[in-house]
Amino acid sequence: MTAKPHPLFLGIDTGGTYTDAVLWSEEGGPKGKVLAKAKSLTTRHDLAVGIAGAVDAVLQQSGTDPAAIKLVSMSTTLATNALVEGQGGRVALVMIGFSEADLARDGLKTALGTDPVVFCPGGHDVHGNAAKLDLSGLEAALPELGGSVSGFAVCAYFATRNPAHELAARDLICERTGLPVTASHELSAKLGGPRRALTTLLNARLISMIDRLVAATEGFLAKRGIAAPLMVVRGDGALVSAAFARQRPIETILSGPAASLVGARHMTGLDDAMVSDIGGTTTDVAVLDGGRPRLDPEGATVGGFRTMVEAVAMRTFGLGGDSEITLEDGALDPKILLGPRRLVPLALAGMVHGEAVRSELERQLRAPNPGRMDGRFALRTGVPDRLAAGLTAPEAKLYEAIGATPLALDRLLSSNAQNATLNRLVARGLVHICGFTPSDAAHVLGKQANWDAATARLGAELFARRRDGRGQAIAATPEEISQRVLVTLTRWSAEYILETAFAEDGLDGAATVAHALVQRAVDGHPGIARFTVALDRPVIGLGASAPLHYAGLPPLVGNGCIVPEDTDVANALGAVVGQVRVSAEARVSQPKEGLFRLASGQTVRDFTDEAKAIEAAEADVRAIAAGRAKDAGTDSAEIDVATEFKVSTIEGQRMFIEAHVVAVASGRPRIAV
Repeated sequence: MTAKPHPLFLGIDTGGTYTDAVLWSEEGGPKGKVLAKAKSLTTRHDLAVGIAGAVDAVLQQSGTDPAAIKLVSMSTTLATNALVEGQGGRVALVMIGFSEADLARDGLKTALGTDPVVFCPGGHDVHGNAAKLDLSGLEAALPELGGSVSGFAVCAYFATRNPAHELAARDLICERTGLPVTASHELSAKLGGPRRALTTLLNARLISMIDRLVAATEGFLAKRGIAAPLMVVRGDGALVSAAFARQRPIETILSGPAASLVGARHMTGLDDAMVSDIGGTTTDVAVLDGGRPRLDPEGATVGGFRTMVEAVAMRTFGLGGDSEITLEDGALDPKILLGPRRLVPLALAGMVHGEAVRSELERQLRAPNPGRMDGRFALRTGVPDRLAAGLTAPEAKLYEAIGATPLALDRLLSSNAQNATLNRLVARGLVHICGFTPSDAAHVLGKQANWDAATARLGAELFARRRDGRGQAIAATPEEISQRVLVTLTRWSAEYILETAFAEDGLDGAATVAHALVQRAVDGHPGIARFTVALDRPVIGLGASAPLHYAGLPPLVGNGCIVPEDTDVANALGAVVGQVRVSAEARVSQPKEGLFRLASGQTVRDFTDEAKAIEAAEADVRAIAAGRAKDAGTDSAEIDVATEFKVSTIEGQRMFIEAHVVAVASGRPRIAV
């Protein structure tokens, strides 16, 4: 009798620079078997192109019939990168029951930037009792906002205890504009209005980006005849259906890093490790404890913003192979600074655009003195025109001058004001800057060879001509400056890994401590106090460039560094070996003695008996979790319910204050039959 073949799983990771694909089977034991893997450049103007390049390569390598693939799972760093780089669509924030002073809390005003905000009277108290709702101001603003934003974020006071006013605002916006709306109660059940508003705002900004990614992936799969469910990795490492992720894209922040943690554990079998994943835009560092990633109980912090998204306790730093390289201002011996912004490497621009880039670099090299914009170009990202809505007149004029071919900044810009305008276009995700990056340095030194090394060398020559505080060139040769760049990247990687370790240990000023310890311990600075520093666990280095950048890491962190064989596709592998996991929660409060108020989902109910209120809460969360698990992509969920009581004792009598009921549903994703 012929054995039934093992189902095949396709994992995809769409990163800032590369899109990875891996074909995996459960055959061969607990670790399964990687049948094929491949990379393709991420094409932000049309994500399907990069996805097609990677997936077609693994199909060709393995000789697999596309119809044999039973599950497709995807992780992405697009949402993480967008928040780190300050990008996203222009959205309108609707605050119900809040005042303008609330914008100053939790970084909300900084995150909002120049996007519009509308304040409306309304909201609820802690027990779900309503204030009077007045949406007339919102109604009057909708005709103008509908044509200048890509979506809306709605947050009402104590919406987690009663979402009625958010639902009313959402219905009005949908009816009048047809644009996507994110309501805060859909994303978090935690208290803290401004931080919940921040989370909702970021979610609304990301919807169009994740929607394009999912649509591109689904379109590609249909063309290839792959009729399998599509899953997306969430920030806590769990899998959810593509439709689920489309509505809650904020939950995909740290999706790629979370998938890499799942992949790291799967590939190495290590239960305890520091995991550092270096990509083109970011370095993501987290801790494995007892075989599971540590989760951040306060919510994920990305791009300097603390959200309410439950995700791995990951620290994301703007450091990668494509990081912007600049010099410290005003120093006699200026240090090399990296990131946090990602640039398109010159080597990549040279490979794609050829002589258009090289001729401009050669022109700049012929100049007797270095220029401050040497080696820098601008080009459009290729996003749809509707995402350029709401540009000011100077922004629109500059955007019109920039095309699909890199344009040298010294020809494009004529003032500092224009440079600021350009930076705003970059922050909106409309324009890319090309320039010298660590990836270019690696090409100059022959340590990387996938793009155009000649263009990279021209960029390194231009950068080496820059002047220090004495007026001297900062390096004698392109090789010298390139070596310094790579040494700096490894050093910064060590500092970020140690900073994460110190932060997890609860040390204040973790960044300062990490920098000082690395400097003294590694450089042998003389002093009365001598320092050594060592991690208690090895580092798992992930990312295609990890073998290059982490080779010198062990002496800096005082422990080993393991780079697995399939480290270049750890995210894509982690995407297919995970599980669906969703949760639902409810709260029972006592507004007055003898009345027990249950808030669960979108309903609020009152009971006169505590036990019946708790019983109803547990039934509600079990049903909600089961429904979410089905929506998230599993038909075999196991559900665990836990209830936490807050009570006090007065004169020997138990006094009920509140109960928090949580249901967690988990299971393997459904696969095509």
